[in-house]
Amino acid sequence: MKKSLVLAMAMALGVTASAYAANPFSDVPAGHWAYDSVNKLAAAGIVDGYGDSTFGGDRLMTRYEMAQIVAKAMAIGANVDRLAAEFADELDSLGVRVAALEKKSDNVKITGELRYHYEDTTKDYAGYATKLRSRIWLTGQINDGWKYTGMLENNENLKNDAGEETAKFQRAYVNGKIGGVAVQAGRYNAKLAEGNVYDTRFDGVQLSYGKDVKLVAGYGKATPSSVNVRTFEDLPGDYYAIKAESGETYYAELSGKVGSLGLTAGYYDFKDVTEYEYNNATGKIGAADAKEDMDIWALSANYAFGKDVTLGAMYLKGNDDIAADDDGFVISANYKGAKASQVGSWGLAAKYYDQGMATYLDHTMNGKADNMFGFKGYGLTANYTFAKNIVGQVEYYDLKDKVTDLKAKTLWSQVVFTF
Repeated sequence: MKKSLVLAMAMALGVTASAYAANPFSDVPAGHWAYDSVNKLAAAGIVDGYGDSTFGGDRLMTRYEMAQIVAKAMAIGANVDRLAAEFADELDSLGVRVAALEKKSDNVKITGELRYHYEDTTKDYAGYATKLRSRIWLTGQINDGWKYTGMLENNENLKNDAGEETAKFQRAYVNGKIGGVAVQAGRYNAKLAEGNVYDTRFDGVQLSYGKDVKLVAGYGKATPSSVNVRTFEDLPGDYYAIKAESGETYYAELSGKVGSLGLTAGYYDFKDVTEYEYNNATGKIGAADAKEDMDIWALSANYAFGKDVTLGAMYLKGNDDIAADDDGFVISANYKGAKASQVGSWGLAAKYYDQGMATYLDHTMNGKADNMFGFKGYGLTANYTFAKNIVGQVEYYDLKDKVTDLKAKTLWSQVVFTF
């Protein structure tokens, strides 16, 4: 690897067979095939041997050592784009930015993700699901300040062969800046209140301003999302499902930091949220009963204990036009976290939820929250990187419906491959 490195670097710098300053390495004498090339690299400050006046040309190098050499070559303007792409993860760990190199490479980049998951739920919502999800991401540089992102998604239901598989563009948006304001527009993912209010596709525009104190505001339409009510003979009376129609949606979040403490205040306004009456006798959701605005406020605080541990708390307040139970809170704890590029990395997370029906529309969790009329309970998560770009995750949820007292215990497992 050392020989090929010398030749590659020498070619990148335009090395010729001329002499340079005295060779600093005792194991590369005059007359050696690599003498001139090694001499040039040393003079340029790209290679410096092992601190004992030896070059170590027969020694195999680690990827980290190679990345250090590539970083030094980049610093003097050498054309090492391909090497920089190959060692991007190691360069990132060294704090070397490769954005300039990315601009010089192909204008359109394609990346992907393959996820297999299995879900098993017991108690009153007993059942299982198993799916294979494929995502292909396309990014294209429009100009120096604007970029396009698109995502094609296919979901294959492995539980049956009913031909329900679909492939759709689930993301299509642009990012750029107008003055000091960052703009995102199109169909993007909106994760509102850390996902405790909403976490799915959103058609609209989002503006962001600031760094230490940051304001994010968005306007558009929420993706229709409904509560899937199940039939249980012992349910008394009628209950309701809610669904976001195509009405307007506004949201804003103001966040900042005080030392290790992060603070966020958010407001979310979903127009024309429709209540559908659920008839217990027929087991069906009837016609629309009413349309109301769903206004939710959220206040959160997250404290970081060093780099590995974070504790958080969030309070949510909805409007009682949607449901009498209109407030809630979430307590969270996180330890480390699996990184796709770092084999052996892992993480743990725990959350306790107590949210009324009026405090969320499309929850981020993989439990049965979106099937319930408000819920309380807890969730546990563990993840681990088995190999580069292969991450496994297991989640467990124990939830109770706040209106019907129905329970759901869900074990969610997944493995994600990225490329």
